[in-house]
Amino acid sequence: MAGPDRRGYLAAVLVTAAFAAFTGGRQDTERDDAALPAAEPVRVEIPAIGVRAPVMPVGRAPDGTVQVPPLDEAHRVGWYRHGPAPGARGPAVLLGHYDDLRGPAVFHRLGRIRRGEVVRVERRDGRTAVFAVESVEQVPKSRFPAGKVYGPVDHAGLRLVTCGGSYDRARRTYRDNVIVYARLTTTR
Repeated sequence: MAGPDRRGYLAAVLVTAAFAAFTGGRQDTERDDAALPAAEPVRVEIPAIGVRAPVMPVGRAPDGTVQVPPLDEAHRVGWYRHGPAPGARGPAVLLGHYDDLRGPAVFHRLGRIRRGEVVRVERRDGRTAVFAVESVEQVPKSRFPAGKVYGPVDHAGLRLVTCGGSYDRARRTYRDNVIVYARLTTTR
């Protein structure tokens, strides 16, 4: 299922800068001994849905929304670099396209993930952060739970975000977001 243009995809997994700045780079002061020091993610693997994808850092677009990988690189996952790195304490956020102009993209099957399934994130420091899925939700974009996605947590968390629901042709975007919440369980 492909949308009609690039602008729709850039809006696909957007969150305003105000929401993204919700954490302000700070987290709770409780210590999580399982958390790792910060290191840039380079690859994400989700065996249950066949994902093995390179990760690129993304920031904010000029309109204040969170960037996603360019549409011509819909096989990549974007890491929101203004938040925690995967494996570090706090809610690391990875965003990916649901589809592109040719068909399914990197997070097309994200909504099929189930509680307990594994997400592995390879990091530039040579470590792999291994997460277990705690929950999955599909929410209307108009009710995106920014505090739950970007807000402080007392552990090393991971959020995976993509589009979902039906396609709104007038707005050139999907009506919903699919969000996966996971927690660090081990490192390699």
